[in-house]
Amino acid sequence: MRYQISGKQIDIGDALQTHVKECLGSAVSKYAERPTDANVIFSRSGHEYVCETTVHLSTGLTASAKASAHEIYAAFDSCCDKMEKQLRRYKRRLKDHHKERSQPVELFGASSYILAASEHNDAAEPETLQPIIVAEMETKIPSLSVGEAVMQMEIAGAPLLVFRNEGHDGVNVVYRRDDGNVGWIDPRPEK
Repeated sequence: MRYQISGKQIDIGDALQTHVKECLGSAVSKYAERPTDANVIFSRSGHEYVCETTVHLSTGLTASAKASAHEIYAAFDSCCDKMEKQLRRYKRRLKDHHKERSQPVELFGASSYILAASEHNDAAEPETLQPIIVAEMETKIPSLSVGEAVMQMEIAGAPLLVFRNEGHDGVNVVYRRDDGNVGWIDPRPEK
């Protein structure tokens, strides 16, 4: 597994990097056969240290955890515990509800855009209704079943997930509703 351990305006020493690699590596290897890379970022928020960890698995899952504490090692240990809990739940759900995936998730390229926020100025009417593109990035859309998409959205803590439905290759969306349930958008072409 590749590690990227960094600090935002914090010096990360060799001892902490070794601790991160040992603990995170052991926690992830319990529940994931082929983790690809891990990104660990330490920062300060007032008097607390904050640790944000993201682990990418070969199945296409991205698990992330965030924790804070007064000591930097305690912040990482708490974050590592949260990551281990997410991966344990993921593994249990795979065993209980979903078939084992023999092949890694297929990813499709797509463009992702960041649009400028519109200034709500009552006096001035905008010249055009076209938004201003601030940034353009490349993103990946996984090919998943609906159950796997819901599971990945919940584990990642994301409000929604865009995916390609394995059943019919159409682009679908699952999202967290205000009432706590999960919504699923499955557009059908007109006949």
